[in-house]
Amino acid sequence: MVDRDRSGFIDENELQQAISSGYQRFNIRTVRLLMFLFKNPNDSLRCGPKEFAALWSCLGQWRGIFERYDKDRSGKIDLFELRDALYSLGFAIPSSVLQVLISKYDDGSGRRVELNFDSFVECGMMLKGLTEKFKEKDKRHTGTTTFNYDEFMSMIIPFLVSYD
Repeated sequence: MVDRDRSGFIDENELQQAISSGYQRFNIRTVRLLMFLFKNPNDSLRCGPKEFAALWSCLGQWRGIFERYDKDRSGKIDLFELRDALYSLGFAIPSSVLQVLISKYDDGSGRRVELNFDSFVECGMMLKGLTEKFKEKDKRHTGTTTFNYDEFMSMIIPFLVSYD
């Protein structure tokens, strides 16, 4: 439906339209991160049917986690709900790192920072993707690894550039 040119592929704007709903519009940063993580091997700027199906399934899984840990049914995840949700996924995030993660979504209003579904997906997918990249280097599964600056930058920059 959102494939306006009927090419069989969708770009980031079409993806944003496809995954947004009447009550939840996905931020373009999140859309770009999803495009990066579910990119078409032949065209990294567009998503094909196979990639879209995987992306849609992944969003459904994230929606289930979000709803399970949104204990007060506010439609937002606070710091403690985020910690518990990430822990359930196997991410034991130190509180200092959790503070940095959630501060990315602080709007400066002085209110308690809470993540809507879009921000939750962005935060979770970035953390998951970076963890997977680290695990590729940690072949012995010890929680430590060594890599040079070029490897580090090649691992991190795509996540930063893809959604900023």
